[in-house]
Amino acid sequence: MTDRPASAPGERPGLSVVVPVYNNADALSELVARLEPVLRTQGPFFEIVLVNDGSIDRSWPCMTELAARFPFVVPIDLMRNYGQHNALLAGIRAARYDVIVTMDDDLQHPPEEIPRLVATLADGHDVVYGTPIDEQHGLWRDLASRLTKLALQDAMGIETARHVSAFRAFRTSVRDAFAGYRGPSVSIDVLLTWGTTRFAALPVRHEPRSRGVSQYTLRKLVTHAINMTTGFSAWPLQLASIVGFACTLFGIGVLCYVVGRYLVQGGVVPGFAFLASALAIFSGAQLFALGIIGEYLARMHFRMMERPTYAIRSAGRARD
Repeated sequence: MTDRPASAPGERPGLSVVVPVYNNADALSELVARLEPVLRTQGPFFEIVLVNDGSIDRSWPCMTELAARFPFVVPIDLMRNYGQHNALLAGIRAARYDVIVTMDDDLQHPPEEIPRLVATLADGHDVVYGTPIDEQHGLWRDLASRLTKLALQDAMGIETARHVSAFRAFRTSVRDAFAGYRGPSVSIDVLLTWGTTRFAALPVRHEPRSRGVSQYTLRKLVTHAINMTTGFSAWPLQLASIVGFACTLFGIGVLCYVVGRYLVQGGVVPGFAFLASALAIFSGAQLFALGIIGEYLARMHFRMMERPTYAIRSAGRARD
């Protein structure tokens, strides 16, 4: 994992916008063009940190071209595709100013809503989410997103988890709480709870995607929800214990029924199907518990391997 450059200056008054980029070269010029006038209204000091998350299109050449044209554009090129949250973490650690805004690269998060998020921070909050008024996604994507938020609520332990969004603004000082985090699985929203409990959510516009298709498929969202739940919560282990306890009670009930019938009627309970179903329940409960424990053991194994959260191939610097 590569942390912030040692030569990077400390947090200064200003605004850093961090955008993970994956195969979306066509939208980058418009993104910067819409961000620049908005950021200039917020003050003289700002930067746009573009993190290339292993794109296979022209995203990185476009980012370097934009950095050559605009001194406030900071390009970062990761060694491979690590995932949206890992790329965000790389950009967050590189940010120089005291307020960070994160957003997607597809312009579904309107840059014009940034001043509202930043203004809400001044009301005493440390993190403000821009919750879409009407999400422009398909049925399966919306369903997967809701399931992810339910998992996130358990991991975060706060009600605001139901309103989380990739469009967020927070004080840069919050990142000090997870400065030493080195796990390969990353959830920015959970890491933010390590530094504060002062969250807020603000309804914002959510525009339809103008170019390309979403890179966040149903499979990726489900995988992210599983990684988040097993990586930052002990709830699955508790669930395994509950299932095991319930099956034990069921087994005791079956035993009492068999013994009682033998004592009362003097015969055994007939039927192979009954015995087979009981064995299937117990076997299933054991395999379920072993699967959850195995998931946690795998995470411990990867953690002991010290796999990097991300690795940077190349990074630019904003020109003051």
